[in-house]
Amino acid sequence: MRVVIGTDHAGLALKTEIADWLRKRGHDLIDVGAHEYVATDDYPDFAKAVAEAVAEGKAERGVLLCGSGVGACVVANKIPGIRAAMCHDTYSARQGVEHDDMNVLCVGGRVVGPELAKELVSAFLGARFTGEERHVRRLDKLRAIETAHLARTPHTGAG
Repeated sequence: MRVVIGTDHAGLALKTEIADWLRKRGHDLIDVGAHEYVATDDYPDFAKAVAEAVAEGKAERGVLLCGSGVGACVVANKIPGIRAAMCHDTYSARQGVEHDDMNVLCVGGRVVGPELAKELVSAFLGARFTGEERHVRRLDKLRAIETAHLARTPHTGAG
């Protein structure tokens, strides 16, 4: 599977380990950084890069890290078509895909250790959307909300 991964400085050590682990398992990996520790880098830059790669079809799924996972998740969900969730348990990482068609997994690099992170990523990447009527209906409602909001939001071109 083609996977995009990214983090700010707070998740760099975990991202490096997860990226190597994914490559060893045969995944085609797009690494959008950070590639070195810079204490002043900002999670929105990396979250945006991961989310846009998924939204644009450059990757099937995204793995996003920051200190807690919260900030990266908030930013990723600003990109239309992204369904990101912060998961620190394997049930949520799997069910988020099966029921909600989650396409970006957010993890806190200061919260989760490497072995649990591997379990989370494995559950996330191994899961498939069920396509059950109730899940499709809910996903359609989510898309309608997103589309309606985009139609009313003025785009000024700023930042």
